Amino acid sequence: MTEPEIRPGDANDLVALEALYPAAFPDEDLLPLVRALLAEAEGAVLSLVAVSGSALVGHILFTRCGVEGQGAEAALLGPLAIAPDRQRSGIGTLLIAAGLERLESCRTSRVLVLGDPDYYGRFGFAPDAAILPPYRLPQDWHDAWQSRAVGVGASAISGRLQVPAPWRDQALWLP
Repeated sequence: MTEPEIRPGDANDLVALEALYPAAFPDEDLLPLVRALLAEAEGAVLSLVAVSGSALVGHILFTRCGVEGQGAEAALLGPLAIAPDRQRSGIGTLLIAAGLERLESCRTSRVLVLGDPDYYGRFGFAPDAAILPPYRLPQDWHDAWQSRAVGVGASAISGRLQVPAPWRDQALWLP
């Protein structure tokens, strides 16, 4: 199987994304969040897709955020979806690496994610208590709130993550 092409997502991908997310997350309805994030102002969200042949096989979003009381910019990684028949084939790794590389060229200081520490730890993410999520997380999720610096000279920042409207649904931050 050939390595998929990673490219910026565009409006023509929406139909494929509406099939990808229910297949990748059969127990969660992430489409309202994905649609809302993709409707944000240009530059507010980095959307990347993985395409193999004519099939869209993966998607990732990075949302630009602020940190309360800081001039630094941060990005929130998620969601990340891979077609079920292509999971565990390195597509997620390609999408994360491509996103981090693109964010390095911006003023982004940190990338945060709420996800599996074993998976995201492979990319340099580690639990973060300095930048607080928008809502209190369940105690057993604290190690899942992680960040990593991006760019040369990225400084340590602290405060509460300020997220755009699509991420302000508290249900997204609860089990």
